[in-house]
Order: sequence, then structure tokens, then C-alpha cells
Amino acid sequence: MEEMREKAGRVLGLLEQAYGRPQLRGKRDPLDQLVLTVLSQSTSDVNSVRAHAALRARYPTWEAVLAAPEAEVARTIRPGGLAGVKAGRIQCILSEILQREGRLDLTFLNDVPSEPARAYLVTLPGVGPKTAACVLLFALGRPVLPVDTHVHRVSRRLGLIGATTSAEKAHSELQALLSEEQVFAFHLNLITHGRRVCRALSPCCDGCSLRPECAYRSADEYRVR
Repeated sequence: MEEMREKAGRVLGLLEQAYGRPQLRGKRDPLDQLVLTVLSQSTSDVNSVRAHAALRARYPTWEAVLAAPEAEVARTIRPGGLAGVKAGRIQCILSEILQREGRLDLTFLNDVPSEPARAYLVTLPGVGPKTAACVLLFALGRPVLPVDTHVHRVSRRLGLIGATTSAEKAHSELQALLSEEQVFAFHLNLITHGRRVCRALSPCCDGCSLRPECAYRSADEYRVR
């Protein structure tokens, strides 16, 4: 384990040389972040931000989102893709929070320790480990690592996790390799690297800054993983 922690530290150092050290600047409202993260599923940041902006512009409150016809919400968030699925999921989440808390507000999670807060979030409809981790990191400022498709793919290729390790299991395995201070930069820089260099279908292996730490020996091996 110590050897893998050292490797993760070297990877982080190389990423920071390439992309700098990102800092968390301000925190979002937890419910707003939860909805934004749902909208971000299976689409680009540009599309999810556009869908979120449209949703907030059309409905002044979360109560209004919950009360609106599902088809109308779907039309509003269409830029984010999978609008029918996401509209229903968002309304189910809002309905569940209202039933449990008596109001559409998750700010109480600011006073809840990270593990109970995570456990609460993953019991909401359609909320998995990555979505919960995004709320914890970006809204509550907790050092909890979200594992999206880029973090999962690049971590496997680097050998930080096993080639068959699921994204769900990767949350705990990668978290154990990082200090609290490393989590935010590791998450954002690995996403940047996955988008720009270590792409799913055509990784730019020759110019990769992480090549000294890469577990695979050739571009051909990358393409089959």
C-alpha cells in the first residue's frame, strides 16, 4: 500500500507540472450541486451547465421543479441529453428529500460528518457513489474523491487500481492512496489528462507526461482496455 501511495504522489506531481494545482474556490449549495451532477451524467460539462442554467431560469424554486409536469422539465433540460430519464430522476430526488426533511434543502449536511452524509446521499433515488462524492467535494468541501469515467480509466491504465476494478470499488481504493490535501487536485487534473491526452479510444501516449508511471508498455495495450 505504501508503494502505491508513493506512486500516486508521483502521478500527482507530474499532473501538477502539466496542469498546475487547482484550488476549490467557493462551494455550491448541496441540493444545487446534486441536481447539477445528475444533469452531468453521460454528457459534457458544457451541456450539463447549459441544462442546469435553463432549469434554474425557468423554475424559481426547487418546489416549482417538483410541481412541474415531468415532460415540461424534460424539455427544459434537453440540452443535457437523456432529458426524460434525468427529469424523472431529479423529481424523484426532490420528492424524497421533501418527504424526509419537510423542505427542499440539504444545507443540514454541512453539519453531518462525511460518511453519514455520503450514506444519506446514496439512499436518494438514482444517486450513486460518484454523485454523492461530487456533492461532498464541491458543495461541502470534504476531501472525498469522485471517480468518473476519466479518473477510472486513467487510474486503471496507470496501475493505481486493478484492470478489472469497478468504478464503485475504485472510490475507496483510490481514496486510500491520497491524503486529504491531494484529493481535489488529483480529481480535477486526472479528468483534464483523461480528456486531453489519455483518451478512451486514441490516447496520445508519445507525449504523455505520465508515461514514466504508466503500467502499460504500448499504445496498442491502451486501446484494448
